Amino acid sequence: MKNYTTQFTYGNDMKFLRWLVIATVCFMVGVLIMNNQIAAEGVSDDSHSAQLVDGTFYNNAKVEQPGFRKTLGIFIRFMTEKKIDAEPKHELPMYALSTQQLASLSNDSVHFVKLGHSSILAKVYGEFWLFDPVFSERASPFSFMGPKRFQPTPIRIKQLPHIAKVFISHNHYDHLDKAAIKQLADKTDSFYVPLGVENDLIKWGVKKQKVLSFDWWQDHTTTNSQIVFTPTQHFSGRGLTDRNKTLWGSWAIKVKDKRFYFSGDSGYFAGFKEIGKRYGPFDITFIETGAYDQEWSNIHMTPEQSVQAHLDLHGNIMVPVHNGTFDLAFHAWYEPLNRVTKKAVQDHVSLSTPLVGEVFSIHDPAINKTWW
Repeated sequence: MKNYTTQFTYGNDMKFLRWLVIATVCFMVGVLIMNNQIAAEGVSDDSHSAQLVDGTFYNNAKVEQPGFRKTLGIFIRFMTEKKIDAEPKHELPMYALSTQQLASLSNDSVHFVKLGHSSILAKVYGEFWLFDPVFSERASPFSFMGPKRFQPTPIRIKQLPHIAKVFISHNHYDHLDKAAIKQLADKTDSFYVPLGVENDLIKWGVKKQKVLSFDWWQDHTTTNSQIVFTPTQHFSGRGLTDRNKTLWGSWAIKVKDKRFYFSGDSGYFAGFKEIGKRYGPFDITFIETGAYDQEWSNIHMTPEQSVQAHLDLHGNIMVPVHNGTFDLAFHAWYEPLNRVTKKAVQDHVSLSTPLVGEVFSIHDPAINKTWW
């Protein structure tokens, strides 16, 4: 009788194991979808969005839909292709944050902290804002499998001060964390989300009156700020049956005389120039730089394109995000930072690479740390 424990350990039967995992995952995802546990509800056509046709949202430019065969091929590639340096071999440097430290930040400026991946905490003239808060250990519908964090967040949700605003760019698992939203529901005043995402938040316990949903170019003005939901070239979906049933996008924000931009996820497209023309120049841009591949180049920029997007936006300092936290592609975990640094030098772009948990302000010079 074969000793499968030994064979699996040394890799001779790894193909069988991988196929077994694939079959198991497909079965579990199917069960979840049939039980309506992970598929988004979407939005009705009465929203009058120019991007919505027959219940499905579309990009301005035609973007190839991967289809089942290509999606399955990418999934099999994830299970079978050998990766090099997909995860750090050593503990990554990080600054721990405390409630007291955040409270001590001045109320007369805009301060930022990277929390990991694309999650950003900001203190905006005394108010705390969160962008794409993901605190869970895995960016996945499952707690026991899927992309796992390289390092913990520098602060836990229960340690956070009262949050005035939470911003969501789209509903993918590495940007919309159900567990985090449920914990934030009672300590947050307002949630700013793309069209359709409001249904999930309400289902997860957020009061309806707290949720503001946005179409592209729709803005919200307060006493001292202008908040605009701006286009990206991407897609949405949390299951196999809800692709593009909710919108996706980015956030362009002006507060007093300061401006900053949060990209969410996007392929490189002409929309960056239009956003820069309408709402730039930006003091700081937080630009997606990671999880790219030739298989999905139209929905995730390369690092070189990320630098060009920053230039299109008329940004001053660029902070690359969407890297260094989860293994979501086939490149080495540090490759996005190496490539974006090289391109920034070539194009004379002021690149800032703070550590996770490091506080910086909108008027500070770029932080030049090769921490990776």
